[in-house]
Amino acid sequence: MIKLIKSDSELDTELLMKTLSGRKMLAYMKAYGAGYDFCRFYKMTGEFGNSGTGYMFLINSTLIICADGELEADEELQMFVDMNQPFRIEGDQKILKGLDTGKRYQVLNRTIFELVPDESSYKFAEEYVNFDPYLPDVYDILSEGFPNIADFSLWYTDTSHRCRHGISRVFTYRECTTASVVFDIGNEALIGQVATKVSARGSGYAREFLKWLALFLNNNGKRAFLLALDIRVSFYREIGFREVEHEIVLERVDVEKDSVTKGVMS
Repeated sequence: MIKLIKSDSELDTELLMKTLSGRKMLAYMKAYGAGYDFCRFYKMTGEFGNSGTGYMFLINSTLIICADGELEADEELQMFVDMNQPFRIEGDQKILKGLDTGKRYQVLNRTIFELVPDESSYKFAEEYVNFDPYLPDVYDILSEGFPNIADFSLWYTDTSHRCRHGISRVFTYRECTTASVVFDIGNEALIGQVATKVSARGSGYAREFLKWLALFLNNNGKRAFLLALDIRVSFYREIGFREVEHEIVLERVDVEKDSVTKGVMS
């Protein structure tokens, strides 16, 4: 059974705190609550021998699924996916592997990395870090690194809202490299939206910046993680970040890459 959640009290915080996907759900609930159409939360319970409990979070066109390991994909969940047709589906691996997505979705491999602090980063030129950058400038950097990022108004509205509510932070380095704390909850942070302007690529700025960010967050009592598709895995290995887990995500192939219907990049 799938039920729309109307209050944060309906979420099982203990269950959701066990995974990055669950923490992200809690962070967005804290930022937005349950009253927005573009940001909806659901509870799932198994029926007819399909035991278990789980939660879904639909933000724009990304569906995140978290469960207790017992819940399986069933006909109702399949109908939910077919009806909403999210651009991206991620989260509970057992459920993702049980969905019948036909030819509409491709399977992408993703690695979870933990940002390992490097003491040599104490030599980093921190004076070039902007801790509160002008967000349109950040978007300019991201749009060069991610041509299929959501349109500016959607990205700006979501990012500025999360920052105001203390869920996220955005940084830039030397005005050409950026990275964001997508969420910071329970002393664990997820890093995303890492990009460098085309004109500055090959400078090593992203490497320097991420190694400093790992140390900065560690010194503030945070364990930090990031998600990398296969194309970026070697880069994070070379930096010295630790591979924690491998997972799959589902992404639609029947949507134009520059379509603004894509989920907000994170």
